[in-house]
Amino acid sequence: MKRLLPVLVFTALAASLLAAVRPITISLARERAGRPPARFLAVVGDWIVAAGEHGKPVLQVDGRQWIKGQPSAGLAANARRIYGSRHEEFIDSVKAYAYFPYAVARDIPAFSNGEISTRFRLLGGQLDQCAGILFNLKLNGDYLAVRFNAKEDNLVLWTFKNGKRSFVKKGSHDVHLAMNEWHAIKVAVDGTQLRGYLDDELLIEYTLAEPVSGRIGVWSKTDSVSQFDGYTVAAK
Repeated sequence: MKRLLPVLVFTALAASLLAAVRPITISLARERAGRPPARFLAVVGDWIVAAGEHGKPVLQVDGRQWIKGQPSAGLAANARRIYGSRHEEFIDSVKAYAYFPYAVARDIPAFSNGEISTRFRLLGGQLDQCAGILFNLKLNGDYLAVRFNAKEDNLVLWTFKNGKRSFVKKGSHDVHLAMNEWHAIKVAVDGTQLRGYLDDELLIEYTLAEPVSGRIGVWSKTDSVSQFDGYTVAAK
């Protein structure tokens, strides 16, 4: 039995490590179309569960349905769910970013290293046609986002800090994506090293000023109408 103990300990440790890096996909399979999502908390904009291809539930943001400059109707309640009693500063900061709809993954309390990926489909928008991944969301409302904009045909890393949006890094080249078709976007973080992918093509490589640590979610802009599916997190 003594000889088996190291083997058992090693096996248990290996299983634990595998579980730690096992990807988590946020499924909307049990949610009903036309209702607010249960797995994502709307912070800015109008987010609902919609019927995708073959009736499959997907997450949809419709920028045409909300008043520009206004957070989501459930902001206060959702902020409390995310940060408990420490939500007031967060709410104050959100108002500065009210032109940028986003929703937070409810079951992922923090993300530091690994990969975040999702499929997206752009359906419309006169001002913008955007979809992206939000990450490093802080208690004060600051965050980072990697997004694709079909109006500009580019993938860009943006920072939202102290109430100001700032350009950080643009993809190595422009890419034209067809509307109403599904595409993939991914953010990979290793310490301060960040990589951004579009349809599995590496377009952004950047060294952040500090390591990532915060909430994550999905992101859009102004009147974009976009759908998201298969939101997956593989944390290291």
